Amino acid sequence: MPQLDLPSGPPLFRQFPTALRFSVQEQSRNRLAALLLGLFVPVWYLLMISIAGNKDLEFKLYSTGEMLKVGGRNVTLITAGMNSLTMISGFVVFDAVRKALNFDRRLAFAGFRQSTLIGAKMMAIGIVTASIALYTALALFLFWRPGFTGWGAILLGFMAMTLTYGSLGLLLGVLVKNDLEGFFLIIMGGLTDTFLQNPLGNPAANKPVLQYFPSFGPMQFSVGSSLGDTVMWRYLGMGLAWAAAFALIGLVVFHFRTRSRRPTR
Repeated sequence: MPQLDLPSGPPLFRQFPTALRFSVQEQSRNRLAALLLGLFVPVWYLLMISIAGNKDLEFKLYSTGEMLKVGGRNVTLITAGMNSLTMISGFVVFDAVRKALNFDRRLAFAGFRQSTLIGAKMMAIGIVTASIALYTALALFLFWRPGFTGWGAILLGFMAMTLTYGSLGLLLGVLVKNDLEGFFLIIMGGLTDTFLQNPLGNPAANKPVLQYFPSFGPMQFSVGSSLGDTVMWRYLGMGLAWAAAFALIGLVVFHFRTRSRRPTR
Protein backbone atom coordinates (compact mmCIF):
# COMPACT_ATOMS: atom_id res chain seq x y z
CA MET A 1 0.00 0.00 0.00
CA PRO A 2 1.49 3.42 -0.90
CA GLN A 3 2.43 5.74 1.92
CA LEU A 4 0.51 9.01 2.27
CA ASP A 5 2.34 12.28 2.87
CA LEU A 6 0.45 13.69 5.82
CA PRO A 7 0.84 17.26 7.08
CA SER A 8 2.87 17.33 10.26
CA GLY A 9 2.41 21.00 11.20
CA PRO A 10 4.98 23.24 12.88
CA PRO A 11 7.25 21.93 15.65
CA LEU A 12 5.52 21.38 19.01
CA PHE A 13 7.38 24.22 20.73
CA ARG A 14 5.96 26.67 18.14
CA GLN A 15 2.42 25.35 18.07
CA PHE A 16 1.18 26.84 21.35
CA PRO A 17 2.44 30.44 20.80
CA THR A 18 1.02 30.37 17.27
CA ALA A 19 -2.37 29.04 18.37
CA LEU A 20 -2.48 31.50 21.29
CA ARG A 21 -1.73 34.43 19.00
CA PHE A 22 -4.51 33.41 16.64
CA SER A 23 -6.99 33.00 19.51
CA VAL A 24 -6.18 36.35 21.17
CA GLN A 25 -6.30 38.19 17.84
CA GLU A 26 -9.67 36.67 16.98
CA GLN A 27 -11.19 37.60 20.33
CA SER A 28 -9.72 41.09 20.55
CA ARG A 29 -10.56 42.33 17.04
CA ASN A 30 -14.30 42.57 17.74
CA ARG A 31 -14.91 46.30 17.27
CA LEU A 32 -18.50 46.21 18.43
CA ALA A 33 -17.45 44.61 21.71
CA ALA A 34 -14.72 47.24 22.15
CA LEU A 35 -17.30 49.98 21.58
CA LEU A 36 -19.67 48.37 24.08
CA LEU A 37 -16.88 48.13 26.63
CA GLY A 38 -15.73 51.72 26.18
CA LEU A 39 -19.15 53.41 26.05
CA PHE A 40 -21.81 51.00 27.24
CA VAL A 41 -20.25 50.18 30.63
CA PRO A 42 -20.14 53.74 32.07
CA VAL A 43 -23.50 54.62 30.51
CA TRP A 44 -25.02 51.47 31.98
CA TYR A 45 -23.61 52.34 35.42
CA LEU A 46 -25.09 55.84 35.17
CA LEU A 47 -28.48 54.59 34.01
CA MET A 48 -28.78 51.98 36.73
CA ILE A 49 -27.89 54.29 39.65
CA SER A 50 -30.25 56.97 38.33
CA ILE A 51 -33.05 54.42 38.58
CA ALA A 52 -31.93 52.90 41.89
CA GLY A 53 -31.50 56.02 44.03
CA ASN A 54 -29.92 55.40 47.44
CA LYS A 55 -32.59 53.43 49.25
CA ASP A 56 -31.31 51.06 51.94
CA LEU A 57 -31.85 47.36 51.25
CA GLU A 58 -31.45 44.08 53.07
CA PHE A 59 -29.08 41.63 51.43
CA LYS A 60 -28.77 38.12 52.82
CA LEU A 61 -25.28 36.70 53.34
CA TYR A 62 -25.76 32.96 53.10
CA SER A 63 -22.45 32.12 54.74
CA THR A 64 -23.63 33.55 58.06
CA GLY A 65 -27.39 33.86 57.55
CA GLU A 66 -27.05 37.57 58.35
CA MET A 67 -29.30 40.16 56.71
CA LEU A 68 -26.85 42.90 55.70
CA LYS A 69 -28.23 46.42 55.45
CA VAL A 70 -26.65 48.04 52.40
CA GLY A 71 -27.17 51.04 50.15
CA GLY A 72 -29.24 50.19 47.11
CA ARG A 73 -27.02 52.40 44.95
CA ASN A 74 -23.90 50.37 45.72
CA VAL A 75 -25.57 46.98 45.26
CA THR A 76 -27.02 48.20 41.96
CA LEU A 77 -23.58 49.30 40.77
CA ILE A 78 -22.17 45.82 41.48
CA THR A 79 -25.16 44.25 39.72
CA ALA A 80 -24.82 46.60 36.74
CA GLY A 81 -21.13 45.79 36.40
CA MET A 82 -21.78 42.07 36.44
CA ASN A 83 -24.67 42.46 34.04
CA SER A 84 -22.55 44.29 31.47
CA LEU A 85 -19.75 41.76 31.92
CA THR A 86 -22.01 38.81 31.16
CA MET A 87 -23.13 40.32 27.87
CA ILE A 88 -19.75 41.61 26.66
CA SER A 89 -17.57 38.66 27.66
CA GLY A 90 -20.10 36.11 26.42
CA PHE A 91 -20.55 38.00 23.15
CA VAL A 92 -16.80 38.38 22.53
CA VAL A 93 -15.95 34.72 23.09
CA PHE A 94 -19.03 33.36 21.32
CA ASP A 95 -18.42 35.47 18.22
CA ALA A 96 -14.71 34.60 18.10
CA VAL A 97 -15.23 30.87 18.60
CA ARG A 98 -17.97 30.71 15.95
CA LYS A 99 -15.85 32.52 13.38
CA ALA A 100 -12.68 30.55 14.13
CA LEU A 101 -14.14 27.06 14.28
CA ASN A 102 -13.44 26.20 10.63
CA PHE A 103 -9.96 27.68 10.96
CA ASP A 104 -9.34 25.55 14.07
CA ARG A 105 -10.36 22.50 12.06
CA ARG A 106 -7.78 23.42 9.42
CA LEU A 107 -5.12 23.85 12.09
CA ALA A 108 -5.91 20.40 13.45
CA PHE A 109 -5.73 18.98 9.92
CA ALA A 110 -2.38 20.74 9.43
CA GLY A 111 -0.90 18.90 12.40
CA PHE A 112 -1.68 21.08 15.42
CA ARG A 113 -2.43 19.00 18.49
CA GLN A 114 -5.92 19.40 19.87
CA SER A 115 -4.54 19.76 23.38
CA THR A 116 -2.51 22.72 22.12
CA LEU A 117 -5.55 24.33 20.49
CA ILE A 118 -7.65 23.80 23.62
CA GLY A 119 -4.96 25.20 25.94
CA ALA A 120 -4.46 28.25 23.72
CA LYS A 121 -8.21 28.81 23.51
CA MET A 122 -8.61 28.77 27.30
CA MET A 123 -5.59 31.03 27.90
CA ALA A 124 -6.92 33.52 25.35
CA ILE A 125 -10.31 33.51 27.08
CA GLY A 126 -8.56 34.15 30.41
CA ILE A 127 -6.54 37.07 29.02
CA VAL A 128 -9.47 38.74 27.27
CA THR A 129 -12.00 38.27 30.08
CA ALA A 130 -9.54 39.48 32.74
CA SER A 131 -8.97 42.64 30.70
CA ILE A 132 -12.73 43.21 30.39
CA ALA A 133 -13.23 42.69 34.15
CA LEU A 134 -10.38 45.08 35.02
CA TYR A 135 -11.75 47.86 32.82
CA THR A 136 -15.27 47.43 34.24
CA ALA A 137 -13.95 47.52 37.81
CA LEU A 138 -11.90 50.66 37.08
CA ALA A 139 -14.94 52.35 35.51
CA LEU A 140 -16.70 51.81 38.83
CA PHE A 141 -14.53 54.56 40.34
CA LEU A 142 -16.47 57.12 38.29
CA PHE A 143 -19.50 56.47 40.50
CA TRP A 144 -18.27 54.91 43.74
CA ARG A 145 -15.01 54.84 45.72
CA PRO A 146 -14.95 51.64 47.77
CA GLY A 147 -11.86 50.91 49.83
CA PHE A 148 -8.98 49.08 48.22
CA THR A 149 -9.94 45.76 49.82
CA GLY A 150 -13.58 46.15 48.80
CA TRP A 151 -12.63 47.12 45.26
CA GLY A 152 -10.27 44.14 45.04
CA ALA A 153 -13.11 41.83 46.08
CA ILE A 154 -15.39 43.37 43.45
CA LEU A 155 -12.67 42.87 40.83
CA LEU A 156 -12.34 39.19 41.76
CA GLY A 157 -16.11 38.79 41.57
CA PHE A 158 -16.12 40.49 38.18
CA MET A 159 -13.36 38.17 36.96
CA ALA A 160 -15.34 35.12 38.06
CA MET A 161 -18.35 36.41 36.14
CA THR A 162 -16.38 37.11 32.97
CA LEU A 163 -14.81 33.66 33.09
CA THR A 164 -18.24 32.07 33.62
CA TYR A 165 -19.91 33.82 30.70
CA GLY A 166 -16.79 33.64 28.55
CA SER A 167 -16.87 29.88 29.08
CA LEU A 168 -20.59 29.88 28.28
CA GLY A 169 -19.76 31.78 25.08
CA LEU A 170 -17.24 29.05 24.24
CA LEU A 171 -19.85 26.35 24.83
CA LEU A 172 -22.50 28.09 22.73
CA GLY A 173 -19.95 28.92 20.03
CA VAL A 174 -19.25 25.25 19.36
CA LEU A 175 -22.78 24.04 20.08
CA VAL A 176 -25.50 26.25 18.56
CA LYS A 177 -26.04 26.50 14.82
CA ASN A 178 -27.02 30.16 14.43
CA ASP A 179 -25.60 33.42 15.75
CA LEU A 180 -29.02 34.67 16.79
CA GLU A 181 -29.57 31.72 19.11
CA GLY A 182 -26.26 32.28 20.87
CA PHE A 183 -26.72 36.04 21.27
CA PHE A 184 -30.24 35.56 22.63
CA LEU A 185 -29.15 32.98 25.20
CA ILE A 186 -26.21 35.10 26.37
CA ILE A 187 -28.14 38.38 26.63
CA MET A 188 -31.29 36.98 28.22
CA GLY A 189 -29.36 34.61 30.45
CA GLY A 190 -27.07 37.36 31.70
CA LEU A 191 -29.89 39.84 32.30
CA THR A 192 -32.03 37.34 34.17
CA ASP A 193 -29.16 35.86 36.15
CA THR A 194 -27.71 39.10 37.52
CA PHE A 195 -30.84 41.18 38.07
CA LEU A 196 -32.50 38.43 40.09
CA GLN A 197 -29.70 38.77 42.66
CA ASN A 198 -30.50 42.45 43.35
CA PRO A 199 -33.13 42.91 46.09
CA LEU A 200 -33.93 46.38 44.72
CA GLY A 201 -35.81 45.06 41.71
CA ASN A 202 -36.52 41.51 42.85
CA PRO A 203 -38.46 40.88 46.07
CA ALA A 204 -37.36 37.24 45.94
CA ALA A 205 -33.64 38.13 45.78
CA ASN A 206 -32.94 36.57 49.18
CA LYS A 207 -34.69 33.27 48.42
CA PRO A 208 -32.66 30.03 48.47
CA VAL A 209 -33.55 29.19 44.85
CA LEU A 210 -31.12 31.85 43.61
CA GLN A 211 -28.21 29.76 44.89
CA TYR A 212 -28.52 27.72 41.70
CA PHE A 213 -27.72 30.66 39.39
CA PRO A 214 -24.18 31.30 38.07
CA SER A 215 -23.99 34.86 39.45
CA PHE A 216 -24.94 33.86 43.00
CA GLY A 217 -21.42 33.08 44.22
CA PRO A 218 -19.66 36.15 42.74
CA MET A 219 -22.48 38.41 43.95
CA GLN A 220 -22.31 37.06 47.49
CA PHE A 221 -18.53 37.39 47.51
CA SER A 222 -18.49 40.93 46.12
CA VAL A 223 -21.24 42.33 48.34
CA GLY A 224 -20.09 40.57 51.50
CA SER A 225 -16.49 41.70 51.06
CA SER A 226 -17.09 45.27 49.88
CA LEU A 227 -20.20 46.27 51.86
CA GLY A 228 -19.82 43.97 54.85
CA ASP A 229 -16.87 42.56 56.75
CA THR A 230 -17.13 38.96 55.58
CA VAL A 231 -14.77 37.53 52.95
CA MET A 232 -16.44 34.41 51.56
CA TRP A 233 -13.90 32.61 49.41
CA ARG A 234 -16.18 29.58 49.08
CA TYR A 235 -18.69 31.65 47.15
CA LEU A 236 -16.02 32.92 44.78
CA GLY A 237 -15.16 29.26 44.23
CA MET A 238 -18.80 28.58 43.33
CA GLY A 239 -18.53 31.10 40.50
CA LEU A 240 -15.31 29.52 39.27
CA ALA A 241 -16.97 26.09 39.40
CA TRP A 242 -19.65 27.31 36.98
CA ALA A 243 -16.90 28.63 34.70
CA ALA A 244 -15.06 25.29 34.84
CA ALA A 245 -18.24 23.33 34.10
CA PHE A 246 -19.15 25.45 31.05
CA ALA A 247 -15.55 25.34 29.80
CA LEU A 248 -15.23 21.57 30.24
CA ILE A 249 -18.42 20.83 28.30
CA GLY A 250 -17.48 23.37 25.63
CA LEU A 251 -13.98 21.93 25.22
CA VAL A 252 -15.34 18.38 24.89
CA VAL A 253 -17.63 19.56 22.09
CA PHE A 254 -14.72 21.54 20.58
CA HIS A 255 -12.59 18.38 20.67
CA PHE A 256 -15.12 16.39 18.66
CA ARG A 257 -15.80 19.21 16.20
CA THR A 258 -12.11 19.76 15.40
CA ARG A 259 -11.01 16.13 15.16
CA SER A 260 -8.76 15.47 12.24
CA ARG A 261 -10.34 13.00 9.85
CA ARG A 262 -7.14 12.36 7.96
CA PRO A 263 -6.59 8.80 6.75
CA THR A 264 -4.08 6.81 8.73
CA ARG A 265 -0.95 5.45 7.14
